[in-house]
Amino acid sequence: MIVLPRSRVLWRQLDRVSTGGWLLGLLFFALALTPSLIPRHFTTQGILCGCAFAAGYGIGVFLEWLWDYLELRWPSPRLARWIGRIVALACLILAVAFLWFSTGWQNSIRAVMGVAPVEARQPWFVAAIAVVPAAILIGLGTLLVQGVRLIATWLARIIPRRVALAGAILVVGVLAATIGEGVVGRGLLYAADRFYGDFDRLAASQAPAPVDPLRSGSAASLIDWDTIGLDARIYVQSGPSVDEIADVTGRPAIEPLRVYVGLRSAETPETRAELALREMDRVGAFDRSILVLIMPVGTGWVEPAAIDTLEFLHGGDVASVAVQYSYLTSWLSLVSEPDVGVETARSLFSAVYARWSDMPEDARPRLYLHGLSLGAYSSAASSSLYDILADPFDGALWVGPPFATATWLSATINREPGSPWWLPSVGDGSVVRFSNGDGDLRSDARPWGPLRTVFLQYPSDPIVFFEPAMLWREPVWLSGPRAEGVSDLLDWYPVVTFLQLLLDMALAQTAPIGFGHVYAPQDYFDAWLQVTQPPGWTRPGLDSLRQRLARHGERGLIDEGWFRSDAPD
Repeated sequence: MIVLPRSRVLWRQLDRVSTGGWLLGLLFFALALTPSLIPRHFTTQGILCGCAFAAGYGIGVFLEWLWDYLELRWPSPRLARWIGRIVALACLILAVAFLWFSTGWQNSIRAVMGVAPVEARQPWFVAAIAVVPAAILIGLGTLLVQGVRLIATWLARIIPRRVALAGAILVVGVLAATIGEGVVGRGLLYAADRFYGDFDRLAASQAPAPVDPLRSGSAASLIDWDTIGLDARIYVQSGPSVDEIADVTGRPAIEPLRVYVGLRSAETPETRAELALREMDRVGAFDRSILVLIMPVGTGWVEPAAIDTLEFLHGGDVASVAVQYSYLTSWLSLVSEPDVGVETARSLFSAVYARWSDMPEDARPRLYLHGLSLGAYSSAASSSLYDILADPFDGALWVGPPFATATWLSATINREPGSPWWLPSVGDGSVVRFSNGDGDLRSDARPWGPLRTVFLQYPSDPIVFFEPAMLWREPVWLSGPRAEGVSDLLDWYPVVTFLQLLLDMALAQTAPIGFGHVYAPQDYFDAWLQVTQPPGWTRPGLDSLRQRLARHGERGLIDEGWFRSDAPD
């Protein structure tokens, strides 16, 4: 019996592992440690690195197979082995070095956002956690490969070997897609919808119905209180009162009107829109100066800062209406069913616009559209330019529009030469303007036209700046100067950056206010100021009101606490 030295046994074991997979896996693992848009906890960083390693390993195994399939050969097998060992060792050293530097990279993002730095020991937690998703994904990939080999062997008995391989890949691919999307994916989506739907129903089951007859869900309302969930009830019952508006603004005020129709309030988008219109007639929404059609985020949430700031600016002379279309969080709806809210948005707009356009111009409210996140996507798709050219509505404020929003994408692509992707300048600025917040709209003195649209987007918002094509090409917003709030160390790497931004979308709500997908009241304030042009205000008065409504740190007002801190998305 021949006993080999332990070192030789180790090398033989390593040689059995795919050199290409090990090489690209370690490289992707290392690159996944580089900063992206949102700071990551070591747990999520470990999951990301594990997924990146698995992706790199899979690509490496495929390229190695393709090399052999094309019958390419190294001059010497021994030379090929040692080159593979040396390069894999270099990648391992690179991964360890990047683990060491990862703390500083994460802290560079946190410093920009004012978040406490992470501890230096966390990189080792990252490496340990990464093993789990990497093993699971590589295991699943191995099962698929074995399935292809098994089916190819069967088929090779009756058809040529290469044709059998192609057929096996096709069969396994179709089966995997059918099971993954049709069974697992839809099953998980159905389970998530059931969970969020039950939570929406039960979480607010003990909340008493409003007493004010002007509130949706009251005894006088056409909308049953039991058919609108927790998020809707917060929107209906929160917000500034007449006395609070008058106290903060120092001007006369009236009670704002808020209408909400839940997903359970009627069966179809059309009937929910009709119910919303009848409720608007009941409370006198068309008698107000400002009328806003709101598409909420996926769960039905309406951001308090978005509507409260508008009500303060106009002394409460505002009526707003929102219609729920989903129970799922926005990012989950965005990747699984992005058009789920479009039908509802179109139904609501069509019903309200038909009534509004029939009213005399001097006796109707100014009509605006608004949406945050997936609500912005749906709201922007609610009307066709050709249908409203003869009698356009007055404007829109779309906040954090997802990357798939057609109106946003068209305006961004057709920006003026020299303006960056993250802050486009469109035409003369009389119809569409973009804002990154932080008071940039206040310095824009260009005249507006009759239709005013503002896209409010933070450069660090991955829901806005993710794009599927970054899987294989560098996005435009990374090819030029970095925007404020985006790390200078953020670079594009194929596949890896795609995975980083995909995770960032799920983490977008974890950023501090003013970054990521968490929009600040003062930025809503400046945007509504541009879109609606409230009369009677002086510059000092607006500056004072903005200061009163500004949030610092936690999600709440400085003193009065009108804005809630439990916004889901």
